[in-house]
Amino acid sequence: MSSTLKKLPFEQTNAFTPFFLDFVAQKEGLKKFYNRFPEKKAFANQIEEKAKNYSANNRTVLTKALQQQYHGITISETVVHNLTSLADAKTFTITTGHQLNIFTGPLYFIYKIVAVIKACKQLKVQHPDYNFVPVYWMASEDHDYDEIKSFRLYGKKYSWETNQQGAVGRFHTKDFKQLLSEVPGAIELFKKAYTQHYNLADAVRYYVNELFGDEGLVVVDGDDAQLKSLFKEVIKADIFNHTAKTKVDKTNAELEALGYKPQIYCREINFFYLDNGLRSRIEQHGDVYEVLDTDIKLSRQEIEKLIESTPEKFSPNVILRPLYEEIILPNIAYCGGPAEIVYWLQLKEVFQHFNTSFPILLPRTFGLVVDEPTQRKIEKSGLALEELFLEKNYLFNHIVLKLSREKILLNGQKELIEKQFEAIKSQASVIDQSLNTMVAAETRRMQKSLEKIEQKFLKAEKRKQSDKLGQVEAIKNSLFPNGSLQERTDNFLNFHQQHPDFIKHLLNHFDPFDLRFNVLYL
Repeated sequence: MSSTLKKLPFEQTNAFTPFFLDFVAQKEGLKKFYNRFPEKKAFANQIEEKAKNYSANNRTVLTKALQQQYHGITISETVVHNLTSLADAKTFTITTGHQLNIFTGPLYFIYKIVAVIKACKQLKVQHPDYNFVPVYWMASEDHDYDEIKSFRLYGKKYSWETNQQGAVGRFHTKDFKQLLSEVPGAIELFKKAYTQHYNLADAVRYYVNELFGDEGLVVVDGDDAQLKSLFKEVIKADIFNHTAKTKVDKTNAELEALGYKPQIYCREINFFYLDNGLRSRIEQHGDVYEVLDTDIKLSRQEIEKLIESTPEKFSPNVILRPLYEEIILPNIAYCGGPAEIVYWLQLKEVFQHFNTSFPILLPRTFGLVVDEPTQRKIEKSGLALEELFLEKNYLFNHIVLKLSREKILLNGQKELIEKQFEAIKSQASVIDQSLNTMVAAETRRMQKSLEKIEQKFLKAEKRKQSDKLGQVEAIKNSLFPNGSLQERTDNFLNFHQQHPDFIKHLLNHFDPFDLRFNVLYL
């Protein structure tokens, strides 16, 4: 299979918020909210900074925990090397995180991992004396089952139905049998994952390792007693002193003053109580700490004892999970999507308070995959690549206006009539100033009538060009299912089942430091 790549500036896709685009454009006002911009030349200083404040003890705990997490799993020599090298003070990680979506979920999950793998390879060339390990951080403690239960394949939605509650990584996989019988095509990888592993976290680690193990990807599960032991002081500071809230609220106010809407807001306590079948928020009421939706009530002394003895019972929310990652990993960059990049920008002061390096924020790779039949349709339509990203109704109007032999818009006529009404308004002013209101109202009525006529013209012309528009609609539905970017909707099996080397093509073509939108033609 051959493939080619084209790139578009993000702004031409009409798919990103001004906040994210301003970060990519390095707008001056946002620079104080991050440490270094994601370009290769910034990593020398980032490595030096992280080396100074990442302790040897944390490395020891991390490597021991990962050896246990990988126990009993068949892994490649590259993964073995990377797990071993994490004990070396010259080894650093680049991390991406994601929920445990079934069957990998949306396509961009694959793009995230490809980005960290490629970034590590490029940095190794630039800094040969150091080791760089790509990391996938499993969001195993997340409890939003509804967000992970479904995926879309060949236009159909498939869902995993279970009544389990709590952290999804702990969900058993016994309920997968029905779903596995419904999914079409070659899915042996996922059958092994879900039938040969007891819980969802182990299943995800298995299939991610099978897909990316040869590239040295290391999978980290933060739901781990050893790793949580490194986070005790932060747990105490947040629960008893509400440290993060002060910092995040200050940053949010600064961002709002610049015209940006914060992505996340901070609570006084940013931890959940985690147990089997349970992940519920902790709230303070006077001297008592309550676990919401349960009968659990704890005193300060009881909470302190729990933190010391079983820190794994405390699960950070979106505010403190990034800090948790950066404390336990020798991490120099975090690779995330637009929403992730934005909320990480709200957290720099929290990192500074806890003397932890703020990583370089690397936007994940963004892409659109165009198969050969769709490519032929695009060529036949005569549309330029960037035109395909236009909103469908706007695109249809654009096509009709471009192809119609008749004059559809009434621009010239509008101007003539508006000039006539301006003359009438001047005449009315001379006669009686009070007539101006009536003339203005009639002007607006006339403008609306002309717009209505234009819409009728457009509608009639669309009927004439229905075949052409039908072809364009088929292209749009293929590349932008449900009106959304393909990468946010479709599953990678859409392409992997027809092209088993699909991931290799992504690895060959995608460049994580080229901050543009990728269009890959298969």
